[in-house]
Amino acid sequence: MGTWEAVIAVLGLTVITIFTRGFFFLTEREVPIPGWLRQGLRYAPLAAMAAVVVPEVVMLQGQLIGTWQDARLFAVAAGAAWFWWRRGILGTILVGMAVLLPLRLGLGW
Repeated sequence: MGTWEAVIAVLGLTVITIFTRGFFFLTEREVPIPGWLRQGLRYAPLAAMAAVVVPEVVMLQGQLIGTWQDARLFAVAAGAAWFWWRRGILGTILVGMAVLLPLRLGLGW
């Protein structure tokens, strides 16, 4: 891809992003959304996070992990336990990383 093609692609993606994200701001009145859709959209961020995080945790190079000696499994378990106990996102991340790093760097998992 040449320089101009890359510039055109970036500009095109910028315009598309601004239009799609600002679509609801372009109207003068609120766009009516059915109750069932509004209820379903509450779960969209959770579904997106699960779609990104779960494959990263349970797969390695496109294959399911074949051993329990994977630092990610223990980090997820520790983070989930923290979240269940305290309901804090920052603590969940910190606890998960506090388990992941020693296992990965110390034991080489």
